[in-house]
Amino acid sequence: MELKERHYSILRRHMVEVIEIYVELSAAELGKDRLHPRVLDAMSRVPRHQFVPDVLKPFAYNNSPLPIGFDKTISQPFIVAVMTDLLDPLPTHRVLEVGTGLGYHAAVLAELVEQVWTVEIIEELATAAEQRLQELGYRNVTIRVGDGSQGWPEHAPFDRILVTAAAELIPPALLQQLAPGGRMVLPTGVPDDQKLSLVEKDPHGRTQVREIMPVRFGELETVR
Repeated sequence: MELKERHYSILRRHMVEVIEIYVELSAAELGKDRLHPRVLDAMSRVPRHQFVPDVLKPFAYNNSPLPIGFDKTISQPFIVAVMTDLLDPLPTHRVLEVGTGLGYHAAVLAELVEQVWTVEIIEELATAAEQRLQELGYRNVTIRVGDGSQGWPEHAPFDRILVTAAAELIPPALLQQLAPGGRMVLPTGVPDDQKLSLVEKDPHGRTQVREIMPVRFGELETVR
C-alpha cells in the first residue's frame, strides 16, 4: 500500500535531521558544523519521492543513493545538501547544473535561485525530469539534452555551476562559463580517488580549487 503524503512529509523531516547529524560528524572536513538554513529548508520542501522510480518511493528519504536507470543514481541526500551549501546560492543567481538525472537536485536549486539551466546527456532521463519538474510547478528550470562538459554557452556566464558526475580534470568550458566571483562544485579525480571540490573564481578571473571530502560518483560522460 502506497504511503500517504503525510508519511512522506514525516520521512522528509527525518531525512533533514539525519543530514544535520552527518554534517556535525563531518565538521572537520567541511569547516563548519551546520549548513545554511535556506539549504535545509529547500531539502525539507522538495518531494524526493517524486524523483525516484515508483518501486523505490518507500526508500526515497533514506540517506543513500538510489538507482534511477541507465546505470545512474540519485545522490545521497547528505551529499546533495553539502554540494548545495558549498555553492552558497543566492535568490538572484543563475545556475548551470551538469547531470540532471531525474531532476531532484535541479528542484532543490530551483527553490534557492532565480534560474536553473540543466544539461543531461541521456534523453530518456531528461524527458522524465522535465515532466516531473513541470508537474511539481518548477517553472525556473530549463533542461536540454547534450554534453554537459561543454556547458550551455548561450546562457553563460553563470553565477554558480554544479556538476553531478566526476571528471578527472575540471572541464575547461565550464571554467570559462563561470562568472567572475562565481563558484563551481564538482567531484574530481579518478574513479578510486575522487574528491568533492570547490572552485572559486575571483573578480579578476583567477581560480582557486579546494578539496573538501572523499566522494564516489559516476564518471562524467562526454560526446566524442
